[in-house]
Amino acid sequence: MMELRSTLTGRIALTAVATVILLFLALPIMVVLVTSFSKNAFGSFPPQAWTLGWYKSLFANGSKWPAAMSTSALVACLSTVFSLIIGVTAATALTRSELPLRSAVYALVLGPLLIPQIVTALGLFLLFEPASMLGSPIAIALGHTVLASPIAVLILVATLRGIDERLEDAAASMGANRLTIARRITFPLAAPGMIAAAIFSFITSFDEFYISQFLSSVDTVTLPVQIYNSLTFDIDPSVTAISALLIAGAILALALVALVRWLGSGRQESLLSVENTAGIAAPGGEAV
Repeated sequence: MMELRSTLTGRIALTAVATVILLFLALPIMVVLVTSFSKNAFGSFPPQAWTLGWYKSLFANGSKWPAAMSTSALVACLSTVFSLIIGVTAATALTRSELPLRSAVYALVLGPLLIPQIVTALGLFLLFEPASMLGSPIAIALGHTVLASPIAVLILVATLRGIDERLEDAAASMGANRLTIARRITFPLAAPGMIAAAIFSFITSFDEFYISQFLSSVDTVTLPVQIYNSLTFDIDPSVTAISALLIAGAILALALVALVRWLGSGRQESLLSVENTAGIAAPGGEAV
């Protein structure tokens, strides 16, 4: 591989192969996007005629899509809040404390990512059904938190480990307590990671199907469940339009994550440059 990269022919070949693979992976997405503008009700490809009618039908009177989207948005927002609370707490404990059996605790936190989602959904159904919480947005959000919080923990652990602890030591040497250090140093530097964790938690909850299917009711239907019902019990070409909107939303979310991390990348470097110039202040006020 290194020999290929060292020659012009090798770099061209690697670029061509990578481009072909990326186009192959993106082809199904492009088919969905193009089909969403097809006038054919059966979603033929390539389209023989073009229309925006399927997008208009999403918000027509009597459409079930607005209610499903609002329910998914509400559940995703609640799940994001819960995931951030768990993620910040767990990541801080794993990176900033002498936690016993840290590796075992970390593996336990990430455990839901290894368990099949349908098993998790069945367990949550058996948990919430006796409590008569099926169909409650709170119950669905708590269920989604089981899957979203490990992702938040992964991102926040990596973020906190990437923060230079000399900045926290410098603040502590000048008399700042743990709360002040977290509020003035750690959390501001971790803000890009927290935003990324919130975005990925929101996407995970918004797209979750199995838990929503087990915990939803007739009156509380999330968007993935509504898509499944439309594809199973009816031929609804507006599914392609909603799928195109979801793809566009995911692309915008990933672009936002990249932008936030790029804007925050220079913040720690600027603080480090100031710290290296001024030195770490000792308790008596002198620089070390």
